[in-house]
Amino acid sequence: MYKRVRILDVDELSAHASSLSCWISYKGKVFDITNFLQDHPGGDDVLLKYAGQDVAMVMKDEAEHEHSDSAYDILDEYVIGRLGCTENIVRDDWEAEDDFDPDATDAVEDLKKHQFLDLQQPLLPQLWHANFSKAYYLRQVHQPRHLSDSARLFGPDYLEVFTKAKWYVVPIFWLPIAFYLFLRSALQFTTPLPPFMVDPTLPLSGIVNLSPAPIIKTLICFFIGNFVWTLLEYSFHRFLFHVDYYLPDKPIFLLLHFLLHGVHHYVPMDQLRLVMPPPLFAMLEWPMTRLAYKIFPLPIANGIISGAFTFYVLYDCMHYALHHTQLPAYLKEMKKYHLAHHYKNFDLGFGVTSKVWDIVFNTVLPV
Repeated sequence: MYKRVRILDVDELSAHASSLSCWISYKGKVFDITNFLQDHPGGDDVLLKYAGQDVAMVMKDEAEHEHSDSAYDILDEYVIGRLGCTENIVRDDWEAEDDFDPDATDAVEDLKKHQFLDLQQPLLPQLWHANFSKAYYLRQVHQPRHLSDSARLFGPDYLEVFTKAKWYVVPIFWLPIAFYLFLRSALQFTTPLPPFMVDPTLPLSGIVNLSPAPIIKTLICFFIGNFVWTLLEYSFHRFLFHVDYYLPDKPIFLLLHFLLHGVHHYVPMDQLRLVMPPPLFAMLEWPMTRLAYKIFPLPIANGIISGAFTFYVLYDCMHYALHHTQLPAYLKEMKKYHLAHHYKNFDLGFGVTSKVWDIVFNTVLPV
């Protein structure tokens, strides 16, 4: 149903411009003529002169080289795909306005023009069965579309429900966990606690026995966790969510990229995909928290994780606000900065709550 001819990007075409790999395009189709170079009646120099380029005008130019009907038949034997649309919405001169409110994308025209994904249908099945090159996928997924309703990823509702979240779900779900870990940390600085499953209510009942000393120790760990989260926020965004250029050119990896962060760049104003659904963040935090428990004693680990979870909640709620809400001065500045990451240059500006790590790692995006 969704299987399509291989769609290639113009940058891929231009990259294959040597005798080792020679591609050309003609009337929208892409041809790999590497194995034909030595057999070309006019010599390989003529072909290499136009390697990585469109040859429509050359093929018509009798002064350059006259072609018979059979030449076009031979060319068809080397077709490997066709060129996709090269229009870019993301551009260097983009500027965010305080009342930024983009027009809705015409889904029918968008599909007709770009031949990428049908915004009116579940996106993941299309992506899995499609035949985009990685380069074309990355070009398209970073060209924002805008819908009046939330985009659908899955067909069945029982799967779709795990891909969306209202912004308030994040603090409701994670702040009690952060508070519980904070209490557990403070008590563990006083006395060993049994495992969670043995007596899960113990930290709550032990609050009355807490003295200032263990609370201060936990607060120090908590603030360390705040700091750790800011670094994780930057690292996740830059090295995991934007692993773009290191993705293997396979459908499963493009699908995973789309699920993890690509869909957010594809439909950046989708209100139900601006915060992480708890199952997704649970998968991301699990290896990090396991590492913390391996490195640090239990009270320190729980204090640090409590601080990291709290700042994660701040991060996700702030991320939601940066895409939609009227904001005070600092947040208004960060809104322009973050939207520039979407609409100006997605290879810079990875900080969401602040620019600190962008400054440290030289990835500041001029706005």
